Amino acid sequence: MVNFGKKLKERQIQEWQRYYINYKLMKKKVKQYAHQIQIGSIERRHVLKDFSRMLDNQIEKIVLFLLQQQGLLASRIVKLGEQQDSLQQQPDISKISELREAYRAVGRDLLKLLIFVEMNAIGLRKILKKFDKRFGYRFTDYYVKTRANHPYSQLQQVFKHVGLGAVVGAVSRNLADLQDRQGSYLSIYDQPALPLQDPVIESIKAAVDRLTHSTNFLHFLAQHALTMQEELPTPTEEYADDQTYHFMSLLLNLANTFLYMVNSYIIVPTADDYSISLGAAATVCGIVIGAMAVAQVFSSVYFSAWSNKSYFKPLVFSSIVLLVGNIMYALAYDLNSIAVLLMGRIFCGLGSARAVNRRYISDCVPLKIRLQASAAFVSASALGMACGPALAGLLQTNFKIYKITFNQDTLPGWVMSVAWLFYLIWLWISFKEPSRETDQKHTPEGHNAGQVENDALESGLAQPLLYSSEANQQDEDDDQECDGTEEAPEESRQPATSLAAAYRLLTPSVKVQLLIYFMLKYAMEILLSESSVITTYYFYWSTSTVAIFLACLGLTVLPINIVVGSYISNMFEDRQILLASEIMVCLGILLSFQIVIPYSVPQYVCSGLIMFVSAEVLEGVNLSLLSRVMSSRLSRGTYNGGLLSTEAGTIARVIADVTITVAGYLGESRLLNITLLPSLLICISSIIATCCTYNSLY
Repeated sequence: MVNFGKKLKERQIQEWQRYYINYKLMKKKVKQYAHQIQIGSIERRHVLKDFSRMLDNQIEKIVLFLLQQQGLLASRIVKLGEQQDSLQQQPDISKISELREAYRAVGRDLLKLLIFVEMNAIGLRKILKKFDKRFGYRFTDYYVKTRANHPYSQLQQVFKHVGLGAVVGAVSRNLADLQDRQGSYLSIYDQPALPLQDPVIESIKAAVDRLTHSTNFLHFLAQHALTMQEELPTPTEEYADDQTYHFMSLLLNLANTFLYMVNSYIIVPTADDYSISLGAAATVCGIVIGAMAVAQVFSSVYFSAWSNKSYFKPLVFSSIVLLVGNIMYALAYDLNSIAVLLMGRIFCGLGSARAVNRRYISDCVPLKIRLQASAAFVSASALGMACGPALAGLLQTNFKIYKITFNQDTLPGWVMSVAWLFYLIWLWISFKEPSRETDQKHTPEGHNAGQVENDALESGLAQPLLYSSEANQQDEDDDQECDGTEEAPEESRQPATSLAAAYRLLTPSVKVQLLIYFMLKYAMEILLSESSVITTYYFYWSTSTVAIFLACLGLTVLPINIVVGSYISNMFEDRQILLASEIMVCLGILLSFQIVIPYSVPQYVCSGLIMFVSAEVLEGVNLSLLSRVMSSRLSRGTYNGGLLSTEAGTIARVIADVTITVAGYLGESRLLNITLLPSLLICISSIIATCCTYNSLY
């Protein structure tokens, strides 16, 4: 495995070689600037001016060649259009076939041009990241703001492929018209979802999706799983993957994801009643709910490491631990022990195998269906989140068998223990452990849990390199070249070996995205975990009513992602949606406070809906952006980007649940405002941080 400069050189189209960004030269220049500043032979402002001029020249070279090639393609399409018009007068099947092949040839050249643009866009993002990393100066923020927003912007041509869309549309429309359905009045504009049989069009569509970071629903939803592809496109699209996989094993991983989410949320409507029945305060429900998240902080790490060696064994261990944990949760009622109750929930958290589920999709599912599998992973999580409270609302009964009580408090534990027992039997019979040889062959670039699409990433440290000798040495290693091969030393390409090492790889923009993820998980956990206590105190809601409310909130997840992924993302940039969603979450939090007027059901429901829906929109675009700005070294190994985001969200949930329990000691009348205050402060902080890094999210 080699670094970006070597990959770029290998995948260039030879006849266009002199029109690509000269990444190697610019990287050397950045290194030279760093040395000159250290010895005091050049001022920082001269560095910024000189580097800006160099970048402008590189972009102009790319754009002028791009326009030239667009013109050539347009000329060819015009000539083919004239031939097509003449064929409409005198149809000739053989000439129609020749014309179709001519359009395919234009499509193949267009595909080469799209890949040319994509590789240059990646190179520009990487060199900007490298410059910022070297000098501790927000050069990207300045450069993008001044160039992208200028009326004569050449940067827009590269990042937004302005003009290429018209050529893509012309080739797609004419090839579609030449299909066997001639004589039909349908067009790609009337039915854009109409399946196009021509593989050239499918390849072009895939290239455009990558270039625009893909805003359709399936891609948008799949990004939630953080299991994306490698950073550089190949000159020819190789989407076919002959690797076989075991469908039942994939289904078992998705079932594990679903059941775990059901397990997490099935106790939310009844946790306060259960705590009271054991002699504790209602607000102890925060600790009961949060105990599972506390254990998950640790289980995510060892399951991620365990999945390096096996998938079957950690899934078996997960099922057994969850079975035991749910039995302990259910028996706590008859044992009259809050300690057993908490231990049961901790055991459930220790059985969290989401890292294994994500890793299996990333490592063992063929590339051509990995997108659908990732979307199914997210959908299973969302469905489990909705089904958990709904199922709790149905378990309204009370009876005894011998000395064991079955009521609304204990039945969630018994039902889930039976579910995990059946799952364990199914797993033992049906799961097929994939061979490690297949995994390595299938993932040459190390597609592990948390594999991310890092088209915009620079693998390196967030700390400014002129300010730290240790960090400077790390970058020296990263930039070291071997007789023109640009191959970095092995240690500079290795994945992080600890959470601390992974944290040191985070850039400011990544830290802000993790802060946003922390904030939205904190706000959602506060809303969900205290819902039973709040609604009982203010509105005297029954367990069934709380369950219906929470289930309705959970059911909004997929529709909201459909709207954002299919429509809103096509109209606005992700960073615009990100900021707007944060503001809406902040508004939902503000509306939730009880100030003077009596607290009402409409106020609670409306504010909760605004907060939850906005947080769901925010989570989608947040993970989409996070997948682009994360270091490539965090796309593999145990301590990967997926693990970092999981840990950030889990810690947020733990802190939120502890906040509920601590605030409960001040009285239920103050619980609402006290728990909302930290949410508001964190939300405001995340909005400020987003504004500070806004242009670096380009």
